[in-house]
Amino acid sequence: MVAAHETTLRELLEGAKQYRVPLYQRTYSWTDSQLQRLWDDIRGLAGERTKDPSLTHFIGSLVLAPSPTNGPAGVSEFLVVDGQQRLTTLSILLCALRDHRAQHEGPDHRDRIDQEFLINKYKPAHRFKIVPTQADRSAYQACLEATPQAGGSDRVGAAYRYFVAQLAAGADDPDDPLDMEHIEDAIISGMALVSVVAQAGDNVYRIFESLNNTGLKLTQADLLRNYLFMRLPSRGEAVYNSLWFPLQQQLDSGKLEQLFWLDLVHRNPEVKQTDTYTGQQARLNGLHNEEEIEAEVRRFCRLGALLRIILRPEEEGDPEVRRRLARLNAWDTTTVYPLLLHLLDRRKQGTATSAQIASAMLYVESFFIRRLLVGRATASINRILLRVVTDMRADLPVDEAVRAYLSVGRKYYATDSSIRDAVRSMPFYLNGRATQRNLVLQWLEESYGSKEPVKLSSLTIEHVMPQSPTTEWRKVLSQDLQGEESFAEAHEALVHTLGNLTLTGYNSELSNSSFLVKRAQLGKSGISLNQEIAAQKRWGRPEIHARADSLAERIIVNWPGPTEEAGNRSEVPWDVMNKALAALPAGSWTAYGDVAALIGSHPMPVGVRLANHPAPNAHRVLQAEGTVSPGFRWFDASRSDDPRDLLRAEGVEFDKYGRASQAQRFNVEELAQLAGMPQQDTSKQLLRARSHRKDLLDDRFVEQLTDLQDPQVAVGVTAVLEAWASMGGMPLYGSGGETSCFLMARGKDHELGNIWPATIYPSGKFEIVFQHLSTRTPFDDIALREEFRRRLNELPGVKIAAAKLALRPGFPLDVLVDPKARAALIEHLGWFYQQTMHPKDAAAERLGWFAGLLRTPRA
Repeated sequence: MVAAHETTLRELLEGAKQYRVPLYQRTYSWTDSQLQRLWDDIRGLAGERTKDPSLTHFIGSLVLAPSPTNGPAGVSEFLVVDGQQRLTTLSILLCALRDHRAQHEGPDHRDRIDQEFLINKYKPAHRFKIVPTQADRSAYQACLEATPQAGGSDRVGAAYRYFVAQLAAGADDPDDPLDMEHIEDAIISGMALVSVVAQAGDNVYRIFESLNNTGLKLTQADLLRNYLFMRLPSRGEAVYNSLWFPLQQQLDSGKLEQLFWLDLVHRNPEVKQTDTYTGQQARLNGLHNEEEIEAEVRRFCRLGALLRIILRPEEEGDPEVRRRLARLNAWDTTTVYPLLLHLLDRRKQGTATSAQIASAMLYVESFFIRRLLVGRATASINRILLRVVTDMRADLPVDEAVRAYLSVGRKYYATDSSIRDAVRSMPFYLNGRATQRNLVLQWLEESYGSKEPVKLSSLTIEHVMPQSPTTEWRKVLSQDLQGEESFAEAHEALVHTLGNLTLTGYNSELSNSSFLVKRAQLGKSGISLNQEIAAQKRWGRPEIHARADSLAERIIVNWPGPTEEAGNRSEVPWDVMNKALAALPAGSWTAYGDVAALIGSHPMPVGVRLANHPAPNAHRVLQAEGTVSPGFRWFDASRSDDPRDLLRAEGVEFDKYGRASQAQRFNVEELAQLAGMPQQDTSKQLLRARSHRKDLLDDRFVEQLTDLQDPQVAVGVTAVLEAWASMGGMPLYGSGGETSCFLMARGKDHELGNIWPATIYPSGKFEIVFQHLSTRTPFDDIALREEFRRRLNELPGVKIAAAKLALRPGFPLDVLVDPKARAALIEHLGWFYQQTMHPKDAAAERLGWFAGLLRTPRA
């Protein structure tokens, strides 16, 4: 049975009472925004009650239970099961009000407010009317006793300082000496609560749990803490002080929740983090006494100290373990944490050495890197990692057990032969996350053991043969073409491979420069990776392949592969090809070379695969010039129709020579988007953008633009930027190696969020960000994106396929040399700006146009 009634703070606090916040409750956590809402409510109520003293303001419920320990005669003692945050806040406010009135109106107010609402003067053993949880007591006591420590940097101190500042800033109106009395009256008599008091014998925790499940949400860590200490009625305070409080000091609430989930994963790898509390509660229900519960808290404390080391590798004592933890931490895959916690605990229990757990971590690091190199960075990675602890063999040393587990089944722990093939052919630059690609190159550089200090984290990835090759680069690569291979096919097959990539701190300065220029600059570098490149006389296919082979051997030496049980297989990721082809929209096509570059293969094997195995949209794969391969055949032998007829029906345009429109072709980067490979995160570029630069033109952008483009192109781009600024837009410049320019129509502070139509790259691309626009008002309407595409296609030399409305297509910057094209682009950007800044007006205009169309008499 519970009794509930409406009450006020006066009724709760008057008389000899004490409200004790249990040890298991979370610490005081109200922030300024919550404090401001309460203060605004109190000030408003104070004014209203001068006219109608019966008015109250409901601020929530307070769930109380009789204390299990009997207080002295004459003191009513309660546990605060729920509502401690608002009760503590009101008490802190009374402390601030007391000090304000004592200073400005006389010391009598101190004794009066203390004795009526804050302390039990004649009950020294139960002096405080409100006793916060252990972690907050010293800060609360400082406020209650008005010591010099009152108003510290903790949350309790911050609340006290907030209210002191509000009272000093004008609440005490000199024209109304009763103003403070009105404020006090509103707090004491105007703040209404529903007091729910459990009866002796009620299961208080069940009441609390029920309340939490109906909307008063705590974290799962809070719930588990509450459950544990409800199970410790006599040992609670000792366990809290000796074990839980130190654990809470090491890990915040989110990390505590993570710890409890990691512990469950060691038993059940399928458990979800959202089920942490219910899973732990079900497990702990099997324990029968306080000693067993205390042992569990002690175990959590031990594991918590180990999780802290995982999160802060610099606190690890063994240098090799510290190095491996730091690397796995940098890789940023948290599903490896259950294994890391298990390894550290094995060492703590004496069943593994530091050398063994460091070796196990090296195998995991190798597993990550080798998967990335063969284009399998994310395939089933979470499922694989979460099962290591439960599925690995118990009869092997822990490092060999980890290696053996990762080596069997479809876990893509690439063999040495697979690494040699993949480093030559896979588009490394398009696989995995950008930070992980950088890490691989940084760790490769570290493997040279250079003595020259280089801050690798400040470097970016540079394509030696550029992504947008100049005439000079075309001449070099053309010397290496084989058979009927086109330049585009050769370039796509090489440009994103590891052999063509390095690290530099001056990516933008190198960019599309000739190899002679790059070689001279790289030769000055203290980076061993660059010195190897600078030693070459030219940079084409043979040199890229030779460097790839050299890097592959270095990778094999530094990152050990799977056991011999894995076999010497070399797998082509045909499933990645199928995923990209399945997403290839109607009205588009791609080339055998594009597909081959995506999966690290060659055009001929791709053709053979499509002819002999079922694959989605195989008819949309053509030769580089847009023609159907002479060797094309349907996998379904009963079909004999011309694939061009089907492509035309789907919307692909062919010229009189039977060549598909190049505007409708999806290149390897666009296929990578379709296959779900992680793309460059433009939102992070914007977050790092030099937003303090309000200039129309950024120095680095201009420098790169004039270095990489003809003067006429630079003039055209500048004219577009000036026009964009004049209509109200703002250029925002990125912070990457190549300084991109975002044409911002709305900033992030706009009520509809930020939006930009295009990004300009000095290397030569005017990119239309349809992918971004699909999530921004009003261009989340596909009809508007289609209208924008149609308008852009009016520009001479621009033809964006309808199939690319979900991607980031673009056109060359040299289109802007033509004054007519430039003027048309500016006009269409103006239309875009009008749509984004005045979406309702634009929508009404479109609706009026449509209505007018309907009223037009038909001929």
